[in-house]
Amino acid sequence: MKIADNKVVLMHYILKNKAGELIDSSEGHEPLAYIHGIGNIVQGLEKALTGKQVGDKVEVSVEAAEAYGEYDEELVQPVPRADFEGHPIETGSQFHADTAVGPRIVTVTAIDDDQIIVDANHPLAGEDLHFKVEIVDVRNATKDELEHGHVHE
Repeated sequence: MKIADNKVVLMHYILKNKAGELIDSSEGHEPLAYIHGIGNIVQGLEKALTGKQVGDKVEVSVEAAEAYGEYDEELVQPVPRADFEGHPIETGSQFHADTAVGPRIVTVTAIDDDQIIVDANHPLAGEDLHFKVEIVDVRNATKDELEHGHVHE
């Protein structure tokens, strides 16, 4: 069975950045399972996997625009320190925030006397990504999986 929209795909992967540094891997873990065609994985990888089948091994380079997007300076914002009253905040802290483009995870990047600087970019925004993928299984998604938007295992 070939990978197409509404198919469940199980794959092992190794993800590296442009410099060749390891970002993530399924090595030693269960394969990643996702529903193809509904945006569960980055767009560029999803496009490259369309039509592949069990046993295929693929190396894919995905430019930032088709991965987690370009880095957007406008997503770096100062927030008044008073908005964090009663919450322990340090550089690197992450939390959920409602933004103009919907809910996002934001990261505290700097703290000064009056304000906290937060960054709503994905940590991999602006990065070109390099995947090594092995397709382990492809099957039809169930009605429940399609309704819920994720694989049930």
